[in-house]
Amino acid sequence: MTNVTLQVEGMSCNHCVNSVEGAMKELGATAKVDLSAKSVAVTYDESKLTVKAIKEAIEEQGYDVVS
Repeated sequence: MTNVTLQVEGMSCNHCVNSVEGAMKELGATAKVDLSAKSVAVTYDESKLTVKAIKEAIEEQGYDVVS
């Protein structure tokens, strides 16, 4: 399993947490959102998923991935 932490702008409440973590779960990854740090820590299987796909899934929820 691979871990990546992304800086994400626009998350401010539990709805944001649920939508991002839910999107990651749909991809087959696990995520932990830290609202105060504006970050998302994602654990995923790099043989099945790419960082690009993870970023796109977060952006589809309406948030901006900074890094």
